[in-house]
Amino acid sequence: MKNMIKDLAKNTIISIGMATAIFCFAGVVFDIIYMGAFHLENYQFTKMVIGCLIVGLGFGIPSIIYSKDSLPMPIRVLIHMGIGCIVYTLVAYSVGWLGNISGIGQGILVVALQLGIAFIIWFLFLKYYRKEAKKLNDKIQSMK
Repeated sequence: MKNMIKDLAKNTIISIGMATAIFCFAGVVFDIIYMGAFHLENYQFTKMVIGCLIVGLGFGIPSIIYSKDSLPMPIRVLIHMGIGCIVYTLVAYSVGWLGNISGIGQGILVVALQLGIAFIIWFLFLKYYRKEAKKLNDKIQSMK
């Protein structure tokens, strides 16, 4: 139980950190695109930062599902990414990250792009942890 709580805290902190880093990077990109005239009003920046933290929690907390070995990996991924992506989409609509979407097609494209980025990040973590597991397995095999 202690390890599960420790893993949950670690994954949540990493997830919030990643969400915050992506938020800052996107802010710099928009600042450059708008040539320094990127304006936010009515506490919009504060709402976006809070939204960023919520997205971090939305992806970090459900990652505890990976400790449930009785579920097949595709189901664990579906639960984790499903919850994270739903939280992200709701937050994105509420704080204005999706911008002025002029039509359904453009809205679907923007959401698909942002969800694609979420899956790319997940995939990179998957590769990293598989590499770490292989190192551990190789070390155990060399000790025999």
